Amino acid sequence: MTGPEKMNTTALAYLGDAIYESYIREHVIRRGHVHADRLHRAAVPYVCAQGQARAVRRMLESLTEEEQGLVRRARNRKSATKPRHADAVTYKWATAFEALIGYLYLSDRPDRLGEVLALAVAAAEEPENE
Repeated sequence: MTGPEKMNTTALAYLGDAIYESYIREHVIRRGHVHADRLHRAAVPYVCAQGQARAVRRMLESLTEEEQGLVRRARNRKSATKPRHADAVTYKWATAFEALIGYLYLSDRPDRLGEVLALAVAAAEEPENE
């Protein structure tokens, strides 16, 4: 098996999407949302393409050079799928964010993964105009 630094960014994003979704589900439950409809509505701002793109753009400067390189590689990868609920640029940023999460997970760096997930949540919770 190849190391995560050489993996296809689409595969990393596929894994990162699942990891981030799970993290956000736990986050909204811990915040006191217990009804299924409220859980979903509470999670959407974090997991939608716009929320993920916003998070990665806001945290870009706090990423290591290696992480920034991965984000650029994932963002610039040609996509075979068309986004349904976002413009192409936003979708590429969101995919780059998911690839970063997958990369950190497979790199077996739980502390750094936790830091980046916390940064993403903080970015998603910041007011839009900042």
